[in-house]
Amino acid sequence: MRILIVANKVPYPPKDGGAIATLSLATALAKAGTHIKLLSINTPKHYCADQQIPHALKLELNIETVFVDTTIKLHKALSNLLFSNLPYNAERFINEAFRNRLTKILREKEFDVVQLEGLYLTPYIETIKQHSTAKVALRAHNVEHEIWERTLVSQKNPLKKLYIKLITKRLKRMEQEAVMQIDLLVPISNRDKAKLIEIGCSAPSLTIPFGIEASNFYQTQAPNHNSRLQVFHLGGLDWQPNQDGLLWFINHCWPLVLQAIPNARFTIAGRNAPKNLISQLRGPGIEYIGEIENAKQFIANSGVMVVPLRIGSGMRIKIIEGMALGKAIVSTAVGAEGIDYTNGQNIMIGNSPKELAEAIVLLLTNSTLKQEIGLAAKTFATQTYCIHTQAEQLLNFYKKSMIQIKD
Repeated sequence: MRILIVANKVPYPPKDGGAIATLSLATALAKAGTHIKLLSINTPKHYCADQQIPHALKLELNIETVFVDTTIKLHKALSNLLFSNLPYNAERFINEAFRNRLTKILREKEFDVVQLEGLYLTPYIETIKQHSTAKVALRAHNVEHEIWERTLVSQKNPLKKLYIKLITKRLKRMEQEAVMQIDLLVPISNRDKAKLIEIGCSAPSLTIPFGIEASNFYQTQAPNHNSRLQVFHLGGLDWQPNQDGLLWFINHCWPLVLQAIPNARFTIAGRNAPKNLISQLRGPGIEYIGEIENAKQFIANSGVMVVPLRIGSGMRIKIIEGMALGKAIVSTAVGAEGIDYTNGQNIMIGNSPKELAEAIVLLLTNSTLKQEIGLAAKTFATQTYCIHTQAEQLLNFYKKSMIQIKD
């Protein structure tokens, strides 16, 4: 089978959830014997020079990139606001050079499936269908309009609220139109699948969550006594839902933890934090360390992971990775969406400041419980989210769907 994967950012280095999800599945599909071609938009925000990509990986996935300047520009944003029906955050990914390269690839080679990694690639569906007989699959990493709907609820500024409302409306319309054009749907969670069906998707679908290579998580954790009373957060700090969750946690949850454990520490790690956010990541017991070199090592050597999301959609990859590394994790229900967890067994869920703080205090003061939840989480993650099993399931789905469509 020949699959063209089209991504809106280069999935190397795999330092954020979207990049990790794209790269892990593409690699697993290639190892399963599939001929993969990966065409990616190369943006300033996630720029990766060709020479940075390992030669073996470039050959295995036949990676090709096209630079597209997706930088937010005021005059273009204003033009979009006045004269376009598309949300500006999606319109920035529409580029003639990228369309031309996609067209050339489709004309030169035959593919069975073109897999689009997210909503922002769907404006290219018309081009794909014009130049190829391949089935178009949307791998939905989340439900885009839902993220903005949730952002709208927490927004206080009336002008920003008005703009977000407009973007949400446009995103929902775009998502509705997109799911009616695709041939196959590959959502990352059953919840997202239900949401996309609700807005009009009738294409055959199969949920393929984020998967891990279990062998990459077998390393044992070195004893680290400094992490005994440590809570940590790791995630992309340029992502608005993470920013919102962190500030909410610092202002409303962390003080309750300190009341119970005055010497507790909260470590914040992540890349691309805006200056105005960094200035707010302060307070008693709080340490901001920025981007870290080795995420797995950092997670393994740290204490209790906290994921205080109030906004979002899809699936938090860092939770699966944390589980696979044997971490006790405290999360909101929104943060853990898309994961078939068991609350109190392999993760602790809390939605109010009081619930989150109580769960954190319990784990910090009960090392036996922390270890039990961490071990249960490791077993759950490594057995449930095997990337090779998911790649085989996806290939079978593609093959079966192609036969049904032909019939």
